[in-house]
Amino acid sequence: MKVAFATDDGSRVNAHFGQSPMFAVYNVTKNGGELVELRKLPVVVNQDEAGKIDSRLKAVEDCTLIFIMQIGASAAARVTRRKIMPVKVPFGSPIDEQVKRLVDMLQGKPPMWLAKVLRSEEEGTGEGEEANGIVG
Repeated sequence: MKVAFATDDGSRVNAHFGQSPMFAVYNVTKNGGELVELRKLPVVVNQDEAGKIDSRLKAVEDCTLIFIMQIGASAAARVTRRKIMPVKVPFGSPIDEQVKRLVDMLQGKPPMWLAKVLRSEEEGTGEGEEANGIVG
């Protein structure tokens, strides 16, 4: 599965969803995680809130999870409607540690929220809808 991390340096989760200058996108499986790409967002002067959210949604639309420091309520609602699960982590959390933690969860018995997301992704249905919410 593809997982995005809101970051300003590519190594730590240290950005708010609506203000993140880029997302580090990883492919994460039971066997490990690897960086796919750093998706940098163009700087748009005087961009309104809806525009900021839209550009960031487009940047992570193919991801299953997004690790963020914070996310506003309207952005969280729009993210979850796209079947992307926002996961709040402490400011400055190293991305490599979050990837390892996720791999460990996949190798063991994933917590209920992750199991529902994975099941929904595998089935290609919206059955994981009740799992949508902010984790963390």
